[in-house]
Amino acid sequence: MAQARALTATQVNALTKEGVHWVAPSLYIQVRDHGTRSWLFRYSRNGTNQWMGLGSTEEKPLSDARDEAAMLRVKVKRGEDPIASKREVQAQRKIDMKPKIPTFAECAEKYIASHKSGWKNEKHAQQWPSTIEMYVNPFIGKLPVDQVAVEDVLKVLKPIWTSKPETASRVRGRIEQILGWASAMGYRSGDNPAQWKGGALPHLLPAIGKIAKVEHRKAVPYQDVPKLMAELRKNGSISAKALMFTILTGARTTETREATHSEIDRKAKVWTIPANRMKAGREHRVPLTDEALALISSDPADSKYLFPSPSGYALSNMAMLQLLRGLRDDGSTVHGFRSSFRDWAAEQTDFPREVVEACLAHALGDDAELAYKRTDFLEKRREIMSAWTKFCGIVQT
Repeated sequence: MAQARALTATQVNALTKEGVHWVAPSLYIQVRDHGTRSWLFRYSRNGTNQWMGLGSTEEKPLSDARDEAAMLRVKVKRGEDPIASKREVQAQRKIDMKPKIPTFAECAEKYIASHKSGWKNEKHAQQWPSTIEMYVNPFIGKLPVDQVAVEDVLKVLKPIWTSKPETASRVRGRIEQILGWASAMGYRSGDNPAQWKGGALPHLLPAIGKIAKVEHRKAVPYQDVPKLMAELRKNGSISAKALMFTILTGARTTETREATHSEIDRKAKVWTIPANRMKAGREHRVPLTDEALALISSDPADSKYLFPSPSGYALSNMAMLQLLRGLRDDGSTVHGFRSSFRDWAAEQTDFPREVVEACLAHALGDDAELAYKRTDFLEKRREIMSAWTKFCGIVQT
């Protein structure tokens, strides 16, 4: 039987009866009751007729529809399934069109930007970005926000949960709010891994209220440091200068007591503490401000120590502490000024956490990471110590 001749464009245009009409091999036109017309491709798959839409006749002329049908017939002969292939292309297009998932740090930045206008408390507004940068971003800042899970939140909270419970509680709440915002924006779905009530964390961490109070060396609140420094300047004693130097450099008591003139490079404004005098057993360079250098006697003739006792030996272990106790009766310790500095950096500045920790000679990261870290951020730390000195209120005029 001879094959029917394909319809011409004129003949196709004349088709007005509702239904499906043959046009060419495997190509049909569907006319609906409301007048719309569209192309259909018909083929057989596993013994069943399949119909595939090729678009509106208004958007695609007969010649294009006929060519497309011919191309699809070739694919069917090769064993391909045109409908399945079309669905795969559409699925991939949806994936390609899906917006890139931002990192947790990016979400935190956007959350803060969109909410800070409603924070009337200036201190609260300052603490938000600094605590996220200090405590959270080093662990999960680079993670796509939809990948943040309970175990990631635990990495943030465990180091501070028992040692700094109040801070840890605030950090957890802020992570929860940022992740909640990310869910509302469509960046993530499912449960919030940072939520406490009804979440997984209560099964993994003790309740803040039940944590035994950890006794730390009491620190002078950083807000009180400028007033204390003013009192030490009036005192003018060797012990007062040593204590001021300790505060300005973030050093430990023994590091200051045993500091020698040979460790000071006045031209470079650097104090190099040898490894055998450091708690971690690593040499530590301390950037010195002009104010810190001014506290050191320029004449080492009387003693090799920066702050010698009357006998010329290293200052007594109790000298600075006794002076501090004479000025404050709240149990504050000399070592506590390191915490004062760290709290100030976290709450009042945007300096990176790793640089702040380097000021205190704390090494962040595992052994492998530390093995490849070749910088001690000296110049960046110089900026921090300059800002700390300015905050302490003793900038030379």
